[in-house]
Amino acid sequence: MTEPPLLEVAGLRVHFRGRGGGMVRAVDGVDLSLARGETLAIVGESGCGKTTTGKAILKLLEPTEGSIRFDGVEIARHSQRAMAPFRRRMQIIFQDPYASLNPRMTVAGILEAPFAIHGIGTREDRPDRIARLLRLVGLPEAAARRYPHEFSGGQRQRIGIARALALDPELIIGDEPVSALDVSIQAQIVNLLRRLQQEMGLSYILISHNLAVVSHVADRVAVMYLGRVVETAPRAALFFQPRHPYTRALLSAVPGQGVQRQVLAGDVPDPAHPPRGCAFHPRCPIAIPLCAEAAPERRDLGGGHSVACHKVDA
Repeated sequence: MTEPPLLEVAGLRVHFRGRGGGMVRAVDGVDLSLARGETLAIVGESGCGKTTTGKAILKLLEPTEGSIRFDGVEIARHSQRAMAPFRRRMQIIFQDPYASLNPRMTVAGILEAPFAIHGIGTREDRPDRIARLLRLVGLPEAAARRYPHEFSGGQRQRIGIARALALDPELIIGDEPVSALDVSIQAQIVNLLRRLQQEMGLSYILISHNLAVVSHVADRVAVMYLGRVVETAPRAALFFQPRHPYTRALLSAVPGQGVQRQVLAGDVPDPAHPPRGCAFHPRCPIAIPLCAEAAPERRDLGGGHSVACHKVDA
């Protein structure tokens, strides 16, 4: 019998009121699922809704519509009080290790905060808990007495990872967790995340525009464009047989991928005024008249591969 997913997201929408009074459709009908122990990468250009999707899943932003089922429990309409037990099970690693740590707190204070907020342990046993977290992420126990400004960017991100691990979560969302780091440090953090996943049975959603990183860590990939998922596939299928023209354009920008370079015309449309029909059609090299009239439904191509495109046949 197949184990049910840890996370199921259906019809997720996050709409904001824009400056001119119009509605900004930051996330506009996202469907995702995540198995236990799996890494799902969400990729796309800046402004496509990746980070908003991640924050909405964690209820850091309130969804406008849709379903979010975590371990079989519907949480989309949970109050902040009702979310408290789920906060321990769902955590986030932020993009900027310099901005995500309080400069006025020692590392010990930063790592003790989750325990204090959730009433876990005592003041006497928390130093041991903090020391364990530091060891997990490859930092010396003496780091607990220091302040964030005394560490490098990679070390700060390790502290951020330690904080995310403090409550023994099942799901961690990494919002561009290595994009602010030097390339040599990126590899160290990626290897750390993979080791922690194996040791602790973690499930990851990795939000990234760095397809080179995604190609090394993801089990499955979801490609977003203007608030919608346009293609989902296992990693190998997506990288070696991309079906959506937007996915092919993204992959063509990755050195060594072997895909002929495709330069998209124009910019990503304004999410407050999305194009009619398929949102990608004004930039699409293979668009047909139907694309400007009707938004394509995502179709199952088999093998866990689905795509939303009128021109792609199964």
